[in-house]
Amino acid sequence: MNISMKSTSLSFLTQRFGTAGMLKSTKEKLERQENMQTKVAFFEAQKDNLKNMQCESLEDIARKLEMFHSYEAQIAAAKQEYNNSQMWHVMDEAQERGEQIAKATEKSEPKTEEERKEETAEEALGIEEEKGIFTEMMEELSELSEDMAEQPQDIIEQLEDTTKSSEIYNRIDVKV
Repeated sequence: MNISMKSTSLSFLTQRFGTAGMLKSTKEKLERQENMQTKVAFFEAQKDNLKNMQCESLEDIARKLEMFHSYEAQIAAAKQEYNNSQMWHVMDEAQERGEQIAKATEKSEPKTEEERKEETAEEALGIEEEKGIFTEMMEELSELSEDMAEQPQDIIEQLEDTTKSSEIYNRIDVKV
């Protein structure tokens, strides 16, 4: 007996595009639906195999009829199981969507006066971001003070260089 399972369009889509971004309940729904479809396909194939079965006696015919009814009952049970799980799926999905809405609502609630003050202080001190206003100002001041400290050093070095060069010229003049 050869049984081949056909890939459903849902399984193709989930294999092709993945289930990223889907709700957990939607993923579970797809799994249940595919499971039900494979069960139904299996029992439908079994029913089709009954057509090829040769019956020589009344007992064989009765057994074949009993198998046919058994397959029909299995198909109905698989479909009923899926329908029952769908009712729970609707509830799970509604709960997940409610949680998502609650999170979004929580983020969009207006801030209290105290929260606004804390946010302003964090922004100014640079706690929240890499730099705050005061941090930037302090860096600018330290750069300016370093530049100011370097300027007298440069002037002193230039004077020393000029005095050394003048001494060299004086020595040359004295020797000539």
